[in-house]
Amino acid sequence: MSRATHIIVTCCLIAVGALAAEKVDKYDFIRVTPTEVRWHDVPDGHGAQRATLEGDPDKPGMYVVRVKFPPHVMDLPHWHPNARYVTVLQGTWYAGTGTVFDVAKAIPMPPGSFMLHPARAPHWDGSAGDEAVIVQIIGYGPSEGELVDPKKPYWIDVSH
Repeated sequence: MSRATHIIVTCCLIAVGALAAEKVDKYDFIRVTPTEVRWHDVPDGHGAQRATLEGDPDKPGMYVVRVKFPPHVMDLPHWHPNARYVTVLQGTWYAGTGTVFDVAKAIPMPPGSFMLHPARAPHWDGSAGDEAVIVQIIGYGPSEGELVDPKKPYWIDVSH
């Protein structure tokens, strides 16, 4: 290879590398460490909290939220208009399906477990034990939950 060709190839490689590096800087990376998660109380949630990590579950588009259930706090049968993908991060999450709430029929799901809530499928879940539970939910908004029986509260205490 001639010296001129070597110089041209080297310059081209440097230019390509610079362009590739420039593109990386244009992406909007999001990083959230555990200490940066901002929890907000869920209204009438018996101490349940929610943190939005990305997006907005009340608007169209993808979102990522975390929900923290205090010990013995669950939600009653409800459904969402779009599918939701749930991963258990902490504690044992108790998940039930269908329109009838029965803690005895809930499936205990330890950390690392995953559950798909299909669109419009009735379900209920939370902490049925003595430990707090944190789940991460990914879905597409808007995602407002609709109670199966709107006369009942959304959140209940199951400690008795």
